[in-house]
Amino acid sequence: MSWLTILPPIVAIIIVLWRKEVILALFLAILTSELLLIVQPGASLPLVGFINSLERITAVFTDIGNARILIFSLMIGALLAYIRVSGGVTAMVEKLIRSGLAKGRVSVGLLTMLTGIVIFIESNLSVLTSGILARGLFDKYGMSRARLAYIIDSTSAPVCILILLNGWGAYVLALLGNYELEQSAAQILWGTVPLNFYAIVTLIIVFYTAVTTKVHGPLRLAEIKSEEVTETYEHEYPPTKAIYMVLPLATMVFGMIGFMLWTGGGDMAKGSGSKSVLYATALACLVAYIMMLSSRKFTHVQLVGTAFKGMGELLPLVTIVLFSLALGTSLKELGTGLFIAGMVGDYLPLVLVVPILFIAGGLMSFTTGTSWGTFAILIPLGVPLIQDLGLPPSLVLSAILGGGVFGDHCSPISDTTAVSAIASGCDLLEHVKTQLPYALVAGGITVVLYVIASMVMI
Repeated sequence: MSWLTILPPIVAIIIVLWRKEVILALFLAILTSELLLIVQPGASLPLVGFINSLERITAVFTDIGNARILIFSLMIGALLAYIRVSGGVTAMVEKLIRSGLAKGRVSVGLLTMLTGIVIFIESNLSVLTSGILARGLFDKYGMSRARLAYIIDSTSAPVCILILLNGWGAYVLALLGNYELEQSAAQILWGTVPLNFYAIVTLIIVFYTAVTTKVHGPLRLAEIKSEEVTETYEHEYPPTKAIYMVLPLATMVFGMIGFMLWTGGGDMAKGSGSKSVLYATALACLVAYIMMLSSRKFTHVQLVGTAFKGMGELLPLVTIVLFSLALGTSLKELGTGLFIAGMVGDYLPLVLVVPILFIAGGLMSFTTGTSWGTFAILIPLGVPLIQDLGLPPSLVLSAILGGGVFGDHCSPISDTTAVSAIASGCDLLEHVKTQLPYALVAGGITVVLYVIASMVMI
């Protein structure tokens, strides 16, 4: 089917740019993909394509991991509503300001980035914790939610792919475990850390943004708009006790660690991220509910209403996650990722193989919305290049891993992008638009660095 396989992502991008409607864009992309998958076209082609699209979307729930992600996304809405309505967010903001830890824009930016780095176990947990903690602080100092979304999104995945003592590392080790190479899978993986230029450059740019407080491009326009009309929770919910925010968040973080150990049989790297983040979020919601009910300021009926209202606020974003998962499955069956991977030709000069692998990984992750899916497709293609051409294993693997994260940062159909928008309270399209220039700059620098590294190492 060749180039037609990239038609669905192109449809999604065109609709997003034209209509500024992500849900419509995703559905039309799914419809396009399903129409291309129909073997015997006929008069009923549009109707069959529409029905198949609905079946593809409902099939998302047959994968228990996907179902957990969707339920967890809704429950985050309830948790956010609880800690906001309780007055815990406002109280925590005031406490941090009084303590001097958040006395200005620089310290708030660094605190947000540090929180994302410390919680490296799972990217969604990192994004959620740092986003929830920093929302009120960003509002207090007139910084835009788009800036917050950029900082947490561009910190979480790069940190996870550099530290590797998490599900990311375990997943890549599993993919490498099927091949016989001179070095062990663990040695190759750890060797990628200093060579994962995209992750390193991205973190440097985030640090620059936090320290200088300077923003550029579309993010600067979002910042000006935020300074003119600053949305704050301080006036909406009076401060009570910081514990109403701290304890549920701590429950989520430490619950995640505990459940990762539990689901992994004592080995955190083998734990289930989707199970752990769902269980931890549910436990955090329960803790917040009990605390608010015990305060006697809220009734059970009020708390249930608050939870469903919070879930309702996130329903559009959860729908985007649902459609993104459906589109990813459809594109996998269509072969979009394999076609893009095939663009890495057999006759490239050796010094260009690694940079092109990075670009191919970025394109694949961008069009499919999944970095892990990109790893699953490109690693089996990259390992034979290592074996046949004698390329440095860690250099090749680092380009694949960095490319997956790069495309994920640019993609409007990535679930991580959607979760970052959820955590920061930023519009999804605004987050994509404001983060894209930063990701492209980091990606451009990375390509140059891989060319240089290839010239030196090959």
